[in-house]
Amino acid sequence: MRPFEAFNQNFEVKSSNTFESSSRITRFLNHSRAAAVANVFGNIELAKQRAAFIKWKVSENLDKYLVEFEASVLRKGGKVLWAYDAENALNEIEQLLKKGKQGRVLNSKSNLSAEIGLNNFLKNKQLDYTDTSITSYFLDLLNKQPFHPSLPASKLDRNNLLMQLNSSIKTSLDAGNEELLSDVRDELRRKFYDAEYGIVEADYIIADAGMAVISENEGDARLSLTFSKTNIILASIDKILPTFSDLELFLPLLSTHKNGQFLASYSTILGPPLRDENEVSADFVVLLIDNGRSNAIASQEQRQALSCIGCGACYNVCPVFSNVEGMHSYQGSYGGPIGQVLNPLQKGLEQFKHLSYASTLCGKCTSVCPVNIDIHNHLLRNRHESIKQNIEKTGDKLAWYTWKKLMLSRKNINKPNAFKSFTLKQLFKNDWGEREFPKLADKSFNQLWREKLGLK
Repeated sequence: MRPFEAFNQNFEVKSSNTFESSSRITRFLNHSRAAAVANVFGNIELAKQRAAFIKWKVSENLDKYLVEFEASVLRKGGKVLWAYDAENALNEIEQLLKKGKQGRVLNSKSNLSAEIGLNNFLKNKQLDYTDTSITSYFLDLLNKQPFHPSLPASKLDRNNLLMQLNSSIKTSLDAGNEELLSDVRDELRRKFYDAEYGIVEADYIIADAGMAVISENEGDARLSLTFSKTNIILASIDKILPTFSDLELFLPLLSTHKNGQFLASYSTILGPPLRDENEVSADFVVLLIDNGRSNAIASQEQRQALSCIGCGACYNVCPVFSNVEGMHSYQGSYGGPIGQVLNPLQKGLEQFKHLSYASTLCGKCTSVCPVNIDIHNHLLRNRHESIKQNIEKTGDKLAWYTWKKLMLSRKNINKPNAFKSFTLKQLFKNDWGEREFPKLADKSFNQLWREKLGLK
């Protein structure tokens, strides 16, 4: 099934079943964001402008900052690996695991892991692998995809979850939330003590300090890094910040817009350890992953989209996201409106241009973005680029040519409803799905106005 067909099929099925529950979740997150921003920032617009400027500076000088970061890490005794795509990244990780002991692998903060397919890769290699996040543990148990970056497990069925936990770790079927979480924590924490490798995704990497920043609420990422003998930090190339002092702005921006908090429960800043002669410290390896992001950087007009800090605020105000079943519906690394911009740029407009058309262009996503990404206009630029590259279908071109001719003709607009309804249904039959088509007014505004004035 082609990406366009898969997206339409998923949207058609989910839009009739999940709208109300999804809307409640996104409304709650949006309200939490607004309240936190009001309490934390005296002038949020100024903060957003400052963040946007720093991110612009990074995108215009990305090569310089990445080289500076690598030099900073190497100077402190760490190691930096570069991966052009997902396959290259997995090969680098496999080589790292082969060099050391065949011990337990812990994985946490797994958005980038999911992007490169790390979980399935480790399972297929039959390694002793554990995803240490409780939410990821739940999702993996039920074979589900995350719904939202802030609340990934919010759409899971509790009864199904209890049955699976009862089968796997003997949790009581009558367990309350506290007992359930306690049982899962006990199960997961036993995995930490003999960990050989800890794989964690960085929220930011700092160019001048050679450090990685992990922001979380569960604490499992910190435990993974503490107990493991080799720390492997996954970081996409767009996560870099120029200086350590930039965190003063970017950590509160991320936590307020993502979870409605002043700061996340745990903010870990780490780099290559300073070793004493007799001290045994964890090895520190950073894997910098491109995986299509250079395609966005190559576009002068579109590179601003890579300023995204992954907060998910744009998801919560998007009417389209409220009608689909989570992040995976966007068929790429990002979800929500920013995913509709970046996924086609990363993976190719030819196969994924449909994502940029699945938008009302209302502009709410742009208004809440903490780094002032002009999201809805980037969607328009993607549409323009798909036409410029001549990758639109002949049928689509013919349909919109016909639409234009009809709309420019007063005679056609004033034709009876049967003709107009038939024409609209033919134009949108592939996109509208099985939903009932809106009933058109019996008369056009022009006809009603002429009748009111007594004109023929």
